[in-house]
This record gives sequence, structure tokens and C-alpha cells, in this order.
Amino acid sequence: MSSQTDNWLDQIPQAARDYVAGRRLDEVECIVADIAGVARGKAMPASKFQFQDRFFLPNSIFLQTITGEWADNPIGAFTEPDMILTPDYSTATAAPWTADVTLQVIHDVNDQQGNPVPIAPRNVLKHIVSLYEAEGWKPIVAPEMEFFLVARNLDPNQPIIPPMGRSGRRAAGKQAYSMSAVDEYGKVIDDIYDFAEMQGFEIDGILQEGGAGQIEINLAHGDPVALADQIFFFKRLIREAALRHDCFATFMAKPIEGEPGSAMHIHQSIVSTKTGENIFSEADGGESEEFLYAIAGLQNHLPAVIALLAPYVNSYRRYVPDFAAPINLEWGRDNRTTGLRVPISGPAARRVENRLAGMDCNPYLGLAATLACVYLGLKERKMPRPECLGDAYMGDTDLPYNLGDALDILADSAPVREVLGIEFCTVYEAVKRNEYKEFLQVISPWEREHLLLNV
Repeated sequence: MSSQTDNWLDQIPQAARDYVAGRRLDEVECIVADIAGVARGKAMPASKFQFQDRFFLPNSIFLQTITGEWADNPIGAFTEPDMILTPDYSTATAAPWTADVTLQVIHDVNDQQGNPVPIAPRNVLKHIVSLYEAEGWKPIVAPEMEFFLVARNLDPNQPIIPPMGRSGRRAAGKQAYSMSAVDEYGKVIDDIYDFAEMQGFEIDGILQEGGAGQIEINLAHGDPVALADQIFFFKRLIREAALRHDCFATFMAKPIEGEPGSAMHIHQSIVSTKTGENIFSEADGGESEEFLYAIAGLQNHLPAVIALLAPYVNSYRRYVPDFAAPINLEWGRDNRTTGLRVPISGPAARRVENRLAGMDCNPYLGLAATLACVYLGLKERKMPRPECLGDAYMGDTDLPYNLGDALDILADSAPVREVLGIEFCTVYEAVKRNEYKEFLQVISPWEREHLLLNV
């Protein structure tokens, strides 16, 4: 291994330098996100990290399913060649919940010839952003993260229930925007704020959502890769904050029966790199044709990427009428029943909100998927369906009903496969079909209850 420069700590963000300042750095966690968005990698003493400018992991980490099984490699022999991982110092951030002084660093993933590995989720998002850059566009996103705090659950056969609040009562549902509801688990929220500050992350706001123990965190708008990195880090941060107070944080799309699901709403706009102006607005402040092309791209191509936005069998339990989740691809201005909402804003902030993504999706792939649809819309220059002016829940669904159907649509969409990368889509489909096959082999309590003696 060649030695890194002695001043690598000078290359990391100010928040990370402030965290280490005046203390001995003990450990560095070298990580990448796998297909599910799980952190993979290795931890090493800081004294060793400073003398390594790379490390190696097999490409099979992108063939692992959420259950820990391995999908067959659909693009070649299963020889597990090593990939080369190099630190992206701009991502260095604290791990403030550890007993010692630890930094986390996301690594770039290349093959042995120095090319970006096309099946690495972060590389998929970088590729989509590069397509925008080639057109003179800079995509801007603002994600919203919803999740549940739940009571510790050590038995998968038992239902998930809300956590106990400071009042001694379990968190109640149907308390959207209630400050008292947030106060019930204020200590967890305090730790989330403290961890985020130490990690250098900006929270735009925290609020109580409609579910029992359900919270939403809004992030400020910005660069897609940087914000995907933040969501990747935030999921771990939030889980660690919850564990400190005897509860779990879950990003399952639908963890509690009868409660709303958790979404990752994605606000998106595009700035011209030449003028610095939002291309969704005309000079007079009106909506541009590009704005309508973007909506049409989402309507025409979102079905093909639902498998990325709703990546598990549980994900499809979100798409239920009147549970604050979309069931179709209608669009409307300030209409929260539609899958594609145009929020109230001035011309500079004109954007479209994609409400389909679940919080269980890999943030890199969720952002890549929605940006890919917009990109295709801008290239195809088609007009969207007429605006929905009423209750979109009254319409028919445009969405696949399960993961298997969603994967079939992805497999049949040549434009989406081309933009996201054919090799990535092939591997992703193999991993997800493996997971779906495993699920279909499980007999549920519902089946035992209603079929055992009645059929």
C-alpha cells in the first residue's frame, strides 16, 4: 500500500475536524452502501488508515440479499474479483455514539482497471448526475425522511407496537404535527439533533407524522450525491439514537398494521449550469415546457423504477388509498392525494415532489431512479396527462401490486435500463428476485389462521 498524505485530516469537512480536535482519533470505518443501502466495509485503527490509500472488497457484496443469502451472478462467473475502494474524504463524518473517537468515510468503488463499478449504488447515482451535467443541467433535490420509533421487538412472530412515551403511555396515532406527541420521545429527538450537529448535517425540520411514533425529518435542498450520503448516514444515526432510549427506529415502509407507511418524498428541480436559473420556470415566472416534460417523464417511466423505490414485499403495503400514500401517477398543484405533487413556491423554487418512494429504499437508488425518469422526460419532450384537480384516490392505480410485477416492468423497459445501466439493472433484478422467491416460501400467520382448518 502506498502512504496517504500526512495531512489527510486537513482534507475532511470542518465538522469532522472539530469532532477530532484535541483528541486522539482511534478508528476509521471504511464503508460503502450495498444494494439494500446497508453499510459494508471494514473498520481499522486510525494509525493504520493513514498509511493506506485503498482497500479491497469482493464485488459479491452487491449480490447479497437483505436476508444474507447470495444471488447467482447474472453477468459472469462467480469468481468474486476484488474491487478497489478509495476514500472520499469529503464524506468523512463522526460516529458520535461509539465509545472511542471514530470517523466514518464513504469510499469510491472502482474495478482493477480504475473504472467505476457500475453495480455500486453510489456510482449509479453519480452516473445519472453526469448525464445531467452533459446537458448543462444541475439537478437539485430535497428529501423528506419518515420513520417510526417502535418498542423493542425481539420476536418476528409478534406484531410491531408503538414505543412507550415519557408519560408512561404508548405513542398514539393520528397526531400529525402535534408538538406534544413529539415531546413524548423528546430524548430520542435530542440525541438525533446532537448527533446530526456533531456530524455536520443540517436538519430543515422535525415533525410528528400521522402514525403512532412516526416522525418526519426534512433535509435542506442540494446536490443529489451529497444528500444521498447524508440519508445513508442518517439511517444509522437515527437507529443509534433510538437504541440509547430502549426503542428501535425502523425505516420499513409499513411496520405497523393499520398505520400509515413511511415515505421518502423527493422534491426535485434543475438549475442551468450556464445561467444558474431554475429551468422549470420561464423568465416571467411562469411554468416552462421543461417543467411539464419532467412531469411526463415521471408519469411515463416511474412504473419501471418502482422496484427501486419500493424494493421489498412490505413496500407495496404502503400503496393504500387514504393512507397518505399515492396509488397512481396523477399530478396536481398542492394536491397531496396525487403521486406527483407541485408544491406552492416562487419561480426560483419551482419543483415537483415524487411521493412514491418508500423510506426503505436505498437512498442512492431512490434518487437515481426519480432523476432518471425526469431526465428521460426532458429528452423525450412529451406532455403529461391533464392535471388532477380532485381526489386522486378515486382513480385507478398505475402502480404494480407486488415486487414480482415491478421487476417484470423494470426488465421490459429499455429506456430505463439504458439510463440506469444494463449491468446494474440485471444484477438488481437477480438480487430482488432471489428475495421475492424466499418470501414466497414463508407461510404467514394469516394463512395458518384462516386456511388451516377452513379450506
